[in-house]
Amino acid sequence: MVGSVPPAARPAAAAITTVPLPRRPLDPDDPAHPAHPAGPTGPDGPARSTGPADSADPADPADPHGPADPDDRIRGWYENELGWATVPGSPVRLSVGARFDVLDVPAEAGFAGLRHLAPGSPVAVRGDRMRLLVAAGGAEEVPEILQWLEWGALPLGLTAIGAGGTVEAPPPPARLPGHGPGRAPGPRSPGPVQGAAVWLRPPVAGCEVEASLPTVSAWGATEGAPDLVRLVDTLATHCHRVRLRRACAQPLAFS
Repeated sequence: MVGSVPPAARPAAAAITTVPLPRRPLDPDDPAHPAHPAGPTGPDGPARSTGPADSADPADPADPHGPADPDDRIRGWYENELGWATVPGSPVRLSVGARFDVLDVPAEAGFAGLRHLAPGSPVAVRGDRMRLLVAAGGAEEVPEILQWLEWGALPLGLTAIGAGGTVEAPPPPARLPGHGPGRAPGPRSPGPVQGAAVWLRPPVAGCEVEASLPTVSAWGATEGAPDLVRLVDTLATHCHRVRLRRACAQPLAFS
């Protein structure tokens, strides 16, 4: 046809491209905004984090990061780490007679007796008194030992605590630099320690203390165990010296 443009000469139709419009920034007050105090919302309401912080129960005593009764922590350390029995009540007290007995003496006399103890033998102090752990059953032997050593007729201030007795449980020792796990340095001088009982030579978790405790050698004691008789003799001698020194320090009463 005259005047018409052949189909091949017509320009091809341009391809249509859809350009997305820029999104409007979320309003910080919008609940869907991540910075909203209530957090982003979902179909069931505000989303809740399920991280480790939410999995810990602050009231669970087993949670090391949550608050717990100090008595529960002390009791758990003795029963779970050492296998030592405690008695109900507060403050925590240790049951004596099953794993060990205790000699309670003036601290000055106790320091003199430390040379008769094995390095791993636990020792505690409370005020001006020292508590030395000895083998279970040793407390029953102390009166006869004192009689045999001719100390039985004198008031010495030496107390033997055996089966059925209890002693205050010192807090577990801290882990300090330069001192192995479960060890804590003790006083360097026989001065009194104020407050509650503390470990001078603490027990070590995972170690059997029975082999290091003084016992009567004649009764088939473990090889290398300290001799209870020598320990009692030294303690009695220094208890007597402490008693005499205190008596001399008192003013004389004149009638």
